[in-house]
Amino acid sequence: MAYNSTTFRGAGTEILRCHHFELIDGAAAHKIIFGAQYHIYTVLSVIIHCNSLQATTNKIDMAILGYDTTATSGGSAESCKIFRQLVAAGDTFVWNDKFSFNGHEPVAFTGPLDSAVKQDAIADQGSAVPQYLTLESTHADDDYEVTVTFIDQNNA
Repeated sequence: MAYNSTTFRGAGTEILRCHHFELIDGAAAHKIIFGAQYHIYTVLSVIIHCNSLQATTNKIDMAILGYDTTATSGGSAESCKIFRQLVAAGDTFVWNDKFSFNGHEPVAFTGPLDSAVKQDAIADQGSAVPQYLTLESTHADDDYEVTVTFIDQNNA
């Protein structure tokens, strides 16, 4: 069988994925999972090794950049923090609490989440706006290496 990139990741598939990042710093929020419409991502673990810090009090934040379901005027591209962690230089931090997020934001949704209809709108992922898992450190001179392992469920 000839290799076709969609053969193993088409509709109805569930794939274990792993991404490695050699340099995460505070220059900007680094997207470590890029959402795709009709996908659900279950994060299994995030391993963060700190090579160096600009200051010993600097921290790293993990967040979902996506839709805020409490916003009454539309909460697109909001940062919802998962954790803030101080990882000392030379140390490794392992986050292995599982959680899931959708690949895209909802459409025709106005917060707050207060009904099954609105809950379905979130699950339908009808918008063209992707959601992301991000990491960002306190300072541009911080230096982290990161491995993220996750399940990608394609429900297209």
